[in-house]
Amino acid sequence: MNVDIRKSIKDNFKDSDTSEIKVSIESSIQDNQEITLPGLGVFFEIMWKNSDSDLQEVILKNIQKGL
Repeated sequence: MNVDIRKSIKDNFKDSDTSEIKVSIESSIQDNQEITLPGLGVFFEIMWKNSDSDLQEVILKNIQKGL
């Protein structure tokens, strides 16, 4: 079975508003379950691809600070 995680996540959230997406992200982080990591990764990929180089630098610095 070949599952396209990116497509599945995007399809699941395509009609969601920002508050629904926020709740999903926050609950995924709070639950601390490994199964949510692929979905968060898809969100990160979307954010990264839609950010200019300045915002990408901010993201990188925030990640580095959190490590």
